[in-house]
This record gives sequence, C-alpha cells and structure tokens, in this order.
Amino acid sequence: MLIGFTIVAAPLLFAIVNAAVQMNRLSVRSQQLVVHGMQGTRNNQRMFEEIGGLERQARLYQVIGDAKLLDVYASHHARLVTAIQELLTLPLDEASQQGVRAVESKANQLLQDLRHAAPNSTHMAELIGSFPQLSDAASNVSDRISLQIDRETASLELATQHAQQNLVWQTLLLVPMTLAVVGVFTFLFARPIRAIDRAISELGRGSFSRPIAIQGPADLERLAAQLEWLRSRLLDLAQEKNRFLRHMSHELKTPLANIREGTELLMDGAVGELQSGQREVTAILRENGMKLQRLIENLLSFSAWQAKSVGLEVSEFKLRPLIKSVLENQQLTLVAQRVRLDVQVEDLTPVADRSKVRLILDNLLSNAVKFTPRGGTISLHARAEREQLLLDVMDSGPGIPADERNRIFEAFYQGKTPQGGHVKGTGIGLSVVTEFVNAHGGSIEILESKSGGAHFRVRLPLRPAVPATREKAHAA
Repeated sequence: MLIGFTIVAAPLLFAIVNAAVQMNRLSVRSQQLVVHGMQGTRNNQRMFEEIGGLERQARLYQVIGDAKLLDVYASHHARLVTAIQELLTLPLDEASQQGVRAVESKANQLLQDLRHAAPNSTHMAELIGSFPQLSDAASNVSDRISLQIDRETASLELATQHAQQNLVWQTLLLVPMTLAVVGVFTFLFARPIRAIDRAISELGRGSFSRPIAIQGPADLERLAAQLEWLRSRLLDLAQEKNRFLRHMSHELKTPLANIREGTELLMDGAVGELQSGQREVTAILRENGMKLQRLIENLLSFSAWQAKSVGLEVSEFKLRPLIKSVLENQQLTLVAQRVRLDVQVEDLTPVADRSKVRLILDNLLSNAVKFTPRGGTISLHARAEREQLLLDVMDSGPGIPADERNRIFEAFYQGKTPQGGHVKGTGIGLSVVTEFVNAHGGSIEILESKSGGAHFRVRLPLRPAVPATREKAHAA
C-alpha cells in the first residue's frame, strides 16, 4: 500500500516542485527587472541633472571667470561620473555600455578643456556649445536603457506564458497518468478486498463449502489465510453439530416410538377401558408425544439438509387432503386452546415434494398455535396466482417485532416473545421451512397483518420443471 501511495503521489509531487521552481525563477527575474529598471531610471535622472549643472557652471565661469566655479564644476563632474559608473554595474547590452562610456569620455574631455580655456574666449564659447551634444548622448543612453528594459519585460511576459503553458500541459498529462495509476492500484487492491468481503459474507450466511484462496498483496493474503483457517474451523464445528443432531434425534426416536405406541394402546383400550380422567391424561401424553415427534423430525430434516443428503421427491398431489391431515394432527391442541380456524383452500393439484410441503404447513401451523392466545384465530389460505401456489398462515398473536424479522429464519434462533405449551421449540422450525421453500424455488416473506399478529406468505411454483427443481434442491 505504501508503494502504491508513493507511486500515486510521485507525479503530483513532481508537478508541485516543478511549478514552485518555475514560479521562483520568474519571481526572481521579475524582481531583478524591477530593481534594475528603478536603478537605471534613477541614474539617468541623476546624469541629466549633473549635465545640467555642468552647463550652468560653465556658463557662469564664462561670464564671471572666477576659478572657484571650476571647483564647483569638478564636483558636478564627479557626481556625473558616479552615476555613470553605477549605470555600468547594471546588466546593460553592449550598445548601451558604449553609449555610457561615450558620455563619460565627453564629460572628461570637457573638464580638461574648461581648465585650459580662458573665460570670454572663442574656445570657451565653443566648449559651451558642446553641452547640448553631451545631453543628446545622455538621451540616447536613456532611450537604449528603456528599450532594453522593455525587451526584458516582454521576454519576462513570454517566459511567464511559457511557464503557464508548461504547467497546463503537465497538469493535462499528470492527471490522467495519476488516475491511471490510481485505477491500476485500485484494481489490484479492490479485487482481493472484494474476494475477502464475499468470503466473509459467505461465512456469515453459513456457507463453508468454498475454500478461500486470494492472490494479492502479502497483507491481504495473510488475512485470507486466517479466513481460510476460520472457514475450516467453522466447517468442522458445523459437521460436528450435524452429527450430534443426527445421533441425538435417532436416539430420541426409539424411546419416543415406544411412548407413542403405548399411548395409542391405552387410547384404544388394549389394557382396559379408561375412565374420563385417565383418558384426558392419556390424550395429553399423546398430544405432547406428537409435538416431540415433530420437533425430532425437524431436527432430522435440518441435519440431513445441512449435510446435503436429502433431495426432493416431486409428485402430483391434492392440496386439500394434505392440509386436512395437517389440521387433524393439531386438532387436540386447537380444541384445548379454543382456537378458531379460518381455512380457505382452493382445489389445487401442485407438483412438489408432498412430505416437504407437509412439513412446511405443519411447522407454520405449529408456530401459529404457539403464539395464538386462548380463544384466538388462525387463518390458513391457499390459492393460485400466476402459476404459483400462495400459502398464507396468519394468527392473532402478539406478532413479530420489526427487529427480529431478519433473524427468525435463522437456525436455533428463538425470539423474545413468550411461547405457550408444555414443550418448547428448538428454533429450527422456520429454518426448515425456509430450506424446503428455497429447495422448491419458492420464497417466504413476512407481511403486515391487519389483526396485529404474524402473517407468513409462502410462494411455491405449481408446476416446476423437474431438472430445475433438482438443481435448486442441490443448491439449497
């Protein structure tokens, strides 16, 4: 990851450093141009002022003839030479330097000539006439310096534009390059991360069959190795759980069969007629024996389905007799709880696994009986809709809290709502329903009930294709 971040950041850092260097160069150059322009302008002004002073002193000396005026002239000349020397320190071109030296040479020559010329002489008048020529030479120097500053200013503008263009092109090149590098590393990181996310989701759903093998950065490979160890461990635990369930269920079925057989013998009067109290106790034993049998069958079905050893035995059957048989098995409990039934079943002939559909109905009805209060109502509706069988099981109980609806189909999960009856559930009834519904290619959902109780709706295909059914059964 550090290497990836470094490679992604390198072009951007290069662009930032390059822009900073170019801006610094332009700034220094601009600052030097401003300083040189100000110095040149100041020295040009001083040069004109001193030349004017020289001319005034020379004219005064011509009229008055006082030797002290020559000393004043010499001081003006010294300041003129100082301004000229400062001009020569500037980065002037060759023509400007020659012009400055020419002004200096003429000024020096005039100083020498004035010292040897007599006041009010013809030679003195000629010397006085030379000052305009000196002024013109200084003007030429000033013009050349101004032109040089203008050229340097234009050159600076061109350099600035060139730098801007370079920065624009660098940006246009670096942005897609950086995006490409980001895309490459995102792909390199995203693929194993998505694989890890998918593996974690499968572990969360309880699917441990697919090995976890991920190729990518070393850190992610180590994480994948830890997930693979966790998957193997969870798979071992799931297999141990299934073996335990199968063994315990089989062990429980044998004594339960004896209890059921003995109860039936008592009910049939094989050992003599029973009194009313004895028959009532025997009916209670029979009812709870049937409940225990359903719980054990759920355990066996869940264990076998988890072990991928049970498929669907598809056949055509009548739905009404099947529902009637399921209701008869629950009759004693319904009568004892004084529960009213609202049964509306169309005359349908689905093609499905009859025993699995029976368990679906039996578990949904048993779940409704558990939570329906005494004197309540349970509704069981079945109808056809668009080549599908719709089964609605509704009760008038407390309903299913919203925070539990996503978990009640999990194996061994029991909600917080208290259950009725003497035999508590195992928490796998709805899980078995979900497995069998999915195996048929159907679905189960929880709907809002007008009465406030639970409302389960199961959708099953009426005429599924046999190969597709078997494939979905295997996938489930």
